[in-house]
Amino acid sequence: MANNVLPIAPPSPVAPSRPLPSLRRDPTGGAEQVSRPWKIVVTAIMVVAAAYFLIPILWLVIASTKSTGDLFSTPGFLLADFNLFDNLAALSSYDGGIFWRWGLNSIIYSVIGSALTTLVCAATGYALAIYRFKGHSTLVAVILGSLLIPGTVISQPTYVLLVNLGLNNTYWGILLPALVYPFGVLLCYIFAQSSVPIELVEAARIDGASEFRIFVSIGLRLMSASLVTVLLFAFLGSWNSYLLPLLVLTDSNLMPLTVGLTGWSQTAITIPGLQILTVVGSLVSVIPIAIVFVALQRFWKTGLTAGGIRG
Repeated sequence: MANNVLPIAPPSPVAPSRPLPSLRRDPTGGAEQVSRPWKIVVTAIMVVAAAYFLIPILWLVIASTKSTGDLFSTPGFLLADFNLFDNLAALSSYDGGIFWRWGLNSIIYSVIGSALTTLVCAATGYALAIYRFKGHSTLVAVILGSLLIPGTVISQPTYVLLVNLGLNNTYWGILLPALVYPFGVLLCYIFAQSSVPIELVEAARIDGASEFRIFVSIGLRLMSASLVTVLLFAFLGSWNSYLLPLLVLTDSNLMPLTVGLTGWSQTAITIPGLQILTVVGSLVSVIPIAIVFVALQRFWKTGLTAGGIRG
């Protein structure tokens, strides 16, 4: 009997898939890399963004080297007679050296405040990540929703509360409100979830370790690299804080640099010599931020990526 089975036609060749136009294959066999046009575009955007932030600093440096007359009579980015050291001497001697008192206050508020804030955020985020209790999801949602509330909205209620507690015009009136930092709590919550294995915590409990010892010996150590990110953000927030110190403090010896320099800038309308002191003081106030950022940059980069990698 004749075989009626029809021969099977060979499959038609499938066109090879082509990579996206924005990517190219690494010749070494690795992952695909961004093409050269996209690199140029991204680099151009980064250059524009860097210029946007660095040009004011450049103007501040140039303006700080000028005299009061040259500050208003020469173009902003044109150098004039070099008077930086004379300006620094005038800044140090004006009003009994009150500027350096403001700088010391800013250091106290920022260093002590950021350290306490980081510790509170670490403990809160660790508790949210390790413990499960009734209302856990609601509490996390409330903390997340609090990020939508601007700080200026709660400044006046905070001031009224501090007045009722008798903490206005004191160091504690600035340090205590800084401990409430929802963004830092959420960061620590993510850091603890990614870097603190629950199995390790349970093993420590079996060995008889207390919850506090587990947090200090295990939680803080595993989260230490990530906590630098919270520390840096808290430091910058405290250093640049203006509205709350303006409301709480009336004694000039307790004011931070932000409030003091703003007062000088407003007074410079009637006292022209204060304008150059405000400019030089602003330049000096930028230096600690730059030092802290450069010193913590390596840990800051590690902390930003810690939340996406399971330790």
